[in-house]
Amino acid sequence: MTEIRVLAVTAVAAERDAVASGVAGAGGAEVVALPSGGALHRVRAGERPSVVLDVLAAGVGPAAAAAGTATALTAAVCGGTGYDLVISAGIGGGFAPGAPVGATVVADEIVAADLGAETPDGFVAVTELGFGTVVHTPPPDLVRALAAATGASCGAVLTASTVTGSAEHAARLAARHPRALIEAMEGFGVAEAAAAQGLPVLEIRTVSNPVGPRDRAAWRIGEALGALSAACAALPRVLTAAGAPTSWRTP
Repeated sequence: MTEIRVLAVTAVAAERDAVASGVAGAGGAEVVALPSGGALHRVRAGERPSVVLDVLAAGVGPAAAAAGTATALTAAVCGGTGYDLVISAGIGGGFAPGAPVGATVVADEIVAADLGAETPDGFVAVTELGFGTVVHTPPPDLVRALAAATGASCGAVLTASTVTGSAEHAARLAARHPRALIEAMEGFGVAEAAAAQGLPVLEIRTVSNPVGPRDRAAWRIGEALGALSAACAALPRVLTAAGAPTSWRTP
């Protein structure tokens, strides 16, 4: 094995640039066009094996994330160079007290928080209706290794199509998902696209604001992007020390 190929998917360009700069340092990124008209920012790090990281800003929300991820994965296969790992990366809201502003979280569960039905008795997940899945589980060894290398917490990261804007809804989510540390909008879409091609997935998030009432003056986006870049700087050494990529795949 001479290289490990990784696709990292973010929502927006600022997150993409934070991920790429964390891995590349001063090396910069090569821009690679996709057939869809989008572009990958490609960075390389390490030796024997090297890590080739393609970073895609796919758009906001699970649908855009799934579509962008699927496009990039398919283009790689058609080009004769598939990926070994897919990562959803970005910033998000943190559930207090487990994930304060500035914290880093590596998901040990990627959860679709609002995929289901509202009933008179409360929310029912789509799996309870007899359909699909609502949880993807990243490779536990990789999760632990990346968390140890970055000082991150491990826990559930929730994907929502509509972010929480009230204390009441934050409390309901926390009660339904007691292990939740982060609320974001793309991870489950990325994980669905990765799973469709049999690829393992990670999710790395840093906290820009608390989950709950939206107080933009209290957001710390720059701090969260800096923490994201610092966390991604650990990826090359974690991945090259983690053994053969085939061992990352979960049943």
